[in-house]
Amino acid sequence: MITDDTGTQGRGRYLLELNCGFSTNKIDANAGMAGALTMGIADNIDLIVAPFFQWAPVKGIGDIPVQVKWRIFGDEQSGLSLALKPEFSIPTGDEKKGVGNGAFSGGMMIIVTQEAKQGDLHCNVGYIRNAYALASDAEVSRLDTWHASIAAEIHVTEKLRSIADVGIDTNPDKTANPHSVYLVGGMIYSVTNDFDFDFGVKRGFDNTLTDTMFLAGLTVSM
Repeated sequence: MITDDTGTQGRGRYLLELNCGFSTNKIDANAGMAGALTMGIADNIDLIVAPFFQWAPVKGIGDIPVQVKWRIFGDEQSGLSLALKPEFSIPTGDEKKGVGNGAFSGGMMIIVTQEAKQGDLHCNVGYIRNAYALASDAEVSRLDTWHASIAAEIHVTEKLRSIADVGIDTNPDKTANPHSVYLVGGMIYSVTNDFDFDFGVKRGFDNTLTDTMFLAGLTVSM
């Protein structure tokens, strides 16, 4: 899912996520892989490093986000929890190739999760302040961007979950539609308690996003 949940790993635990996506259209192809290493530094606090590499249409590593997820509230009886996730991005990408901003950016995400026996509901609202090293990029880009999304997980069986994830983002490109809307649908299969495999499809509903992207990934906790 693009929408995050409030769950944390617990002190001394690690989570490794690998996700890839591929799409084609009449103009070009889009393909890349995102990774995330999550380290539990306290029972309710995670440190996350999430590099991204794309090989189409331009090859290169992007800027690397560094995030902290802090679950500030959780009620086991009601299943309701709240977390904050501040972040900043390290300018590791090549802005001249279009795979990075070339400057530090930062923001904050608010995450709410409601757990239930049949499934879970997650809601995210976030803000990012973008910075750009190249004046030409700054002129055509929105510095303030917002994100809002909601996702549902349905427990189909003990090992299988179906997910639906819909969201809206500010488009950083001033020359395009100011907002982009997406829908993700897919399945998550838990091979074991510490290993998940997932696949899905992401659909864009305006010309700011690739129409359809196929997604696959795996998650390993330790």
